[in-house]
Amino acid sequence: MPATFLIRLYAVVLSCLIIPSARSQYASKIDFSAGQVFAGIEVGSKGVKMSVIELKKKSFAVVKDTSVNTDFISFSLQTSTATLEGLSGLFNTALTEFGIPSDRIYTVISSGVKMQADKDNQQQQIDKLIGGFRERIKEPNRKVDVVDVTQEARLSHLGIVPATRRYTTFLIDIGSGNSKGGYFPSGNTANFRLFQLNWGTKSVANATNKRIDEFDQTISNYNRQLSRVLSAIETEDIIYSINASGAFAMSDHIAFSGGIAWAVATLLHPEQAEQSSVGVTFSELVSFGERLAINFRTVSDTALLRTTQGLSDPQAAAREIRRVHNVFDQRSLMAGTGLLIKIMRQFSSIYETKQFVFIKNGQVGWISAYVDQQTESQ
Repeated sequence: MPATFLIRLYAVVLSCLIIPSARSQYASKIDFSAGQVFAGIEVGSKGVKMSVIELKKKSFAVVKDTSVNTDFISFSLQTSTATLEGLSGLFNTALTEFGIPSDRIYTVISSGVKMQADKDNQQQQIDKLIGGFRERIKEPNRKVDVVDVTQEARLSHLGIVPATRRYTTFLIDIGSGNSKGGYFPSGNTANFRLFQLNWGTKSVANATNKRIDEFDQTISNYNRQLSRVLSAIETEDIIYSINASGAFAMSDHIAFSGGIAWAVATLLHPEQAEQSSVGVTFSELVSFGERLAINFRTVSDTALLRTTQGLSDPQAAAREIRRVHNVFDQRSLMAGTGLLIKIMRQFSSIYETKQFVFIKNGQVGWISAYVDQQTESQ
């Protein structure tokens, strides 16, 4: 493959994922060689995700983007077994249904899983998963990378943020078990300033659930305990991590990616269902968080279609809203939105408020870049 292959793939991913105007900016630079198909399979905190990527001459396409929710970071026998089944199943899907050779299927463990395993002293669960997977697919030497958080965050930035905003954007990817991101402070891609937080949507929800006893399972109690968990996270982790990153002074734009960013953007602005990025203000996010806790029925597909103006395709919007509710229940939406609020709050001041952008389909950003990086090294 040509030496410039990685840069070109990033350009294509950016044009697909961020803003429509980026398409013309990058279209003339795409020059792939013969078409090839690759698969990237990631074990994340919430489950297993697979992206099947087709590279052709002058084109790029995500053939398949699917996931299996297994809640791996609970590290129970049930969730570990489900994760092994999901990983093996998606590998076999890539192998048989798409006819992708084994050496073009890349398997990785995300940094969020590694961080949660270290926190819970459960590293052996990762080792057992890798060993079981190798045995299941009969490949004892199968490479399964445990991705470094810096590598994952840097690839995410290169695969999600458009080149025109490369050096003015602070990217934060809210995952299930952790959040990570960063920015390029020196005007080049060699120097990447990492941001990481050992909290994500699922880990916040898990911490909240541990505070709820059997005698009060109500939403009001969940909201009360969630507030306490988030206050502690803000005081002990978020403020320090953002201050240490130096991002406030260096960044004009704060971009959020990850499942919760997609969910919130979809429910807040169903009229922008076809847009891959949505601008969101801090005040409307706070109001949205309150609705989730006290008036959840207002974010159903029926309610949103009735109250939203300017819907160009109501059926498509309804399908996307239902997808959100199939992935996130009320409590996980509250946990993820609450975490977003605490982070965004650090960038909203009386002196300067940053521009916030929610990326709805950045899920193939870093894994696509990882696949390409591996092909370059072969």
